[in-house]
Amino acid sequence: MKEKFQEIIRYLVATDRDHGPVTGIEIADQFCPEEKSAGDILRNLNAAFLIVLSGKEHPQYAQAETYLKALQEAPPHRKEAMFYIRGLSLVLSEIEDECHRSRDFSTRLSSLHRWLSNRAKDLDPRESVNRVWEVFFPEGVSLFNRKMEKVELLRQKRVVRLARLNPRPVKDPAKEILFTSNVLLTVPPSMELISSLKLPKALRERVALAAEAPQIYWYDHPVPVGVETEKNEVLYGLSGLERAMAFEKERGAIPRDARLSCVLSVSVTHTGLHEIARPCVEQMLGELPGFRHLRVYAMSESDTTRIVNEVLVPAASHYLGLRDAGILKEIIGVDGEYGKHYSFLKAISAIWQVLVDPRIRATFKIDLDQVFPQRELVRETGLSALEHLKTGLWGAEGLDHKGQRVELGMIAGALVNQKDIEQGLFTPDVSFPSMDIRGDQWVFYSVLPQALSTEAEMMTRYDSDFLDGKSRCIQRVHVTGGTCGILVESLRRHRPFTPTFIGRAEDQAYLLSVLGQNREIGLRYVHKDGLIMRHDKEGFAWEAMRSASTGKEVGDYVRTLLFSYYARALPLSVEEVKDYIDPFTGCFVSRIPFTLVYLRLALRGALYFADGKRKHGLELLRMAAARLGPLMADLSGGVRVLADRYERERRGWHILFDTLDELEEGVRNGDPRAIRFREKAETIIRKCEIVPVAADMG
Repeated sequence: MKEKFQEIIRYLVATDRDHGPVTGIEIADQFCPEEKSAGDILRNLNAAFLIVLSGKEHPQYAQAETYLKALQEAPPHRKEAMFYIRGLSLVLSEIEDECHRSRDFSTRLSSLHRWLSNRAKDLDPRESVNRVWEVFFPEGVSLFNRKMEKVELLRQKRVVRLARLNPRPVKDPAKEILFTSNVLLTVPPSMELISSLKLPKALRERVALAAEAPQIYWYDHPVPVGVETEKNEVLYGLSGLERAMAFEKERGAIPRDARLSCVLSVSVTHTGLHEIARPCVEQMLGELPGFRHLRVYAMSESDTTRIVNEVLVPAASHYLGLRDAGILKEIIGVDGEYGKHYSFLKAISAIWQVLVDPRIRATFKIDLDQVFPQRELVRETGLSALEHLKTGLWGAEGLDHKGQRVELGMIAGALVNQKDIEQGLFTPDVSFPSMDIRGDQWVFYSVLPQALSTEAEMMTRYDSDFLDGKSRCIQRVHVTGGTCGILVESLRRHRPFTPTFIGRAEDQAYLLSVLGQNREIGLRYVHKDGLIMRHDKEGFAWEAMRSASTGKEVGDYVRTLLFSYYARALPLSVEEVKDYIDPFTGCFVSRIPFTLVYLRLALRGALYFADGKRKHGLELLRMAAARLGPLMADLSGGVRVLADRYERERRGWHILFDTLDELEEGVRNGDPRAIRFREKAETIIRKCEIVPVAADMG
């Protein structure tokens, strides 16, 4: 099968008889060994990889193989050359293993090989796409030519027949819901900018000191300290939430004196920002006139460390008899991959309920580049944002399409792009793409199942006899990072989490942790029609989006690797997991993840070079080799690499929630030790409340 696979790759990137390359890229044009600048060498390495992967029948095979081996010994480019050489081994062995494991995959590969060898000139392009996707991207097969049929089928698969609505829904959202969001903080891009920051002198000096140290964490588009007000998403999002709460009061939906609590996790890219994260956020918010309707708490890694070390670990040791509750230090915090702060922003609601305010019954996360379009919400749905959250669907129970009991303890809304809102709230933020595909889209085109899931799940309205939101609703698998929440009761019972190793699509990974965990009743998201936020990133921070595009692409490759291995660590089979989460979330769980990632990367880089986007191509290849190389080396050790971490972290979350149960009972019974732990937690958290201060240049 190795030879058949290599010939398939050759058809994808090389001219064959009367046919040009299937992907539209003639890779031989990019392999020019005589060109020796650093950028040329990286482009040549990428081309040589695809040529060697095409097999010995490619006319440049021997030259490309020699080129790769020679650069393996050249210090300036050894790391990149080793990345591609290791890739050749990983890809070919993975294909052989999958063919041996799965007769279905082997049959599909052979069928694609025969078809490419004998394809006709005038073949329907949709047939070409489906044939290739049968092997590399089965989740996309036939979506182009059966869009609306697939939408309806997916919607039917998500239907829940309701047994009961929540008998005790949220009634006073301002008191009962803890809102959360995340701030990703970094240093300014240059020392010159630091010296001109409108910050107190002592704070400027500490920012400068932090910038001199190595960066320890990377995020897509972090907010630099001192960024212009109009480009600061922290100010943008909190101002929007403040206006939304003012609207709720004007409407009479919440009391005039209510103040909504909002917790911000503040993740930083440099260690030196830990202790000054909250002062930096306070200075940012000094640009605003203050909050009349919000209480804002900013919690950095320093703050979460205090809660863990001074409250949770000693409480776990005392009440659970644990000699070592150190796992709590690993899983509870805000610095690290995205999964860490995402889990924290859910778990903080349970900590808050037990140790700060027992009235808190739920948490709801928003992203700070999103706002509630209140007037449009009321005009088109009849409800404001907080009124949508009072639904009895949140916490309802029912049966899914397989007859399995589900608890709809999580809730998910949808998004509309700022530029599209004039067309109506129910305008998908991701539309079906063009069929004119090139390069890496021939092996992976996630925007297509994303558009399908957006239409089938997010755009569903409960306006028919069948889907009325009373006897039937739908559950959600495809959710966004914001506009979603969970009841604290469901959180404490089912204990979902996103593992700390997840660095992309942390919102999608959160649901995976509960699949198959409770055979009696499963925790799921309910879709709330009309609960829609306006996504404004393109309107005020397009520069940040553009600068983050390469990191987002590489993060997508990381997502495929981690999700594919994470799915293998769950108690269900991979087939069972995919049956539930396909097509969008599931398309990142591949039977051939190394192959898919290497092909996506090499073809995307080649496409950039073919289109004259040399800078983008080089940036992508450099970043990918640096980030993917170590991860691939780890994962090549097998599924236990992530399975062991997942199981360890799950034990850690059980320790946390068992500890909270004991603390709650202790406080209820007047246990002096429990009361002291609560007082300590309250002290730490109250100090996190933001009091905006205007800058004093000093």
